[in-house]
Amino acid sequence: MVTRKDFPSDFVWGSSTASYQIEGAHDQDGRGLSIWDAFSHTPGKILNGETGDVTCDHYHRYREDCALMKQAGFTAYRFSTSWSRVMPEGRGAVNEAGLDFYDRLVDELLANGVAPWVCLYHWDLPLALHENGLGWTSRDIVPLFADYAGLMAKRLGDRVTHWATINEPGVLAIMGYVFGIHAPGISDYGAWLDMAHNLNLSHGAAVRRLRADLPGTAKVGAVPNIQPVVPASDTEADRHAAALLDAAWNRAFADPVYLGAYDPLMRRQLGDRVRPGDEEAIHTKLDFFGLNHYSPNYAAAADNDFGWRMTEPPPGVETTLMGWHVSPDAFRDTLIHVSKTYGCPIYVTENGVADEAVPGPDGKVDDPIRVHFLDRYLGALVEARAAGADVRGYLVWSMMDNFEWAMGYKTRFGITHVDFKTQKRTPKASYHWLASLTGANGTG
Repeated sequence: MVTRKDFPSDFVWGSSTASYQIEGAHDQDGRGLSIWDAFSHTPGKILNGETGDVTCDHYHRYREDCALMKQAGFTAYRFSTSWSRVMPEGRGAVNEAGLDFYDRLVDELLANGVAPWVCLYHWDLPLALHENGLGWTSRDIVPLFADYAGLMAKRLGDRVTHWATINEPGVLAIMGYVFGIHAPGISDYGAWLDMAHNLNLSHGAAVRRLRADLPGTAKVGAVPNIQPVVPASDTEADRHAAALLDAAWNRAFADPVYLGAYDPLMRRQLGDRVRPGDEEAIHTKLDFFGLNHYSPNYAAAADNDFGWRMTEPPPGVETTLMGWHVSPDAFRDTLIHVSKTYGCPIYVTENGVADEAVPGPDGKVDDPIRVHFLDRYLGALVEARAAGADVRGYLVWSMMDNFEWAMGYKTRFGITHVDFKTQKRTPKASYHWLASLTGANGTG
């Protein structure tokens, strides 16, 4: 089992969340609707018809949540700001009440000794942009996203030192525009290619705006999700399908953002969407690589526009409640690969496991599946560091149980249990275990 001694004294410990998954207050204080509001209210889209209308009510209970972070010994908290809370239409008028909320949150975090790490976009696009043809499939979104980045930088830049642009662009693209099981619920090859390139252009424009509007000491990065892709079988067709999925899921975003050019497989598919100067516009030096990782993906050849289909993990391997393959070795190898390939300091900005643990008769929440998972994955992180990977921090997903997108409230990723009826927070065994690594509970 890993201990505090396995990590350097300046290793960053923390947690991550996302605005739509925890904030609630979906129609309060001038907040506009997002594509996830519309999607979750569409019958049949979310398990049990659940929504993020209230979820953890973090909008009203953020002080309690910040105190829990302090008690865990966390020194960083990555959260996303809601574009539609601060700009209800996604452009034009600014909602001061929304900005005031993030002022309060940042100040409360700092008062608790927790550094606020802002992620500008975690999937909740203002609905007004989407409905007016200005969503991710439109190149016109690029300056709008930059304007939003500038707004947040000017408001919070005096106190927030770490900034990221877009969370998990690969998942956002594939789940929302290929499979259509996430908002906005599109399944179209051309739309996927349009939005993928526009996401990258928006990232580049936002970074330039952040650099212009933030102090020179601010750290700016991106948050790709890197999941190694394994062929479903050892055939040439499945190996090619795996390469295509790797290009779509991983390399489509990390390569142009960190290396300055698309890989050949993705570049060929994008065609004339990539105009002269686009790759230069996407690429600018970043200060860190925010790595999200959960498991390997599996791919088989398919007779469709994409050339691949995702398959289940092989029989007999350990899987999570989400059906994901538990593979600490894949995590270790990914950390080493990312460090060597992209040459940036790495902070693990998401990693964790879902379960269904609830309070027992004594009121405590025992979640041995999560403790075992975290111990093995952090052990893999230690191995990656020993092999030379420049990994400087670990932010667990997630600080608390929340709205898990299409899965609603069935699966729980939090180290803090949330009773969604009473909003009572109960730190789980995994919370206390992580506190032993940070030193918050005096052990480790």
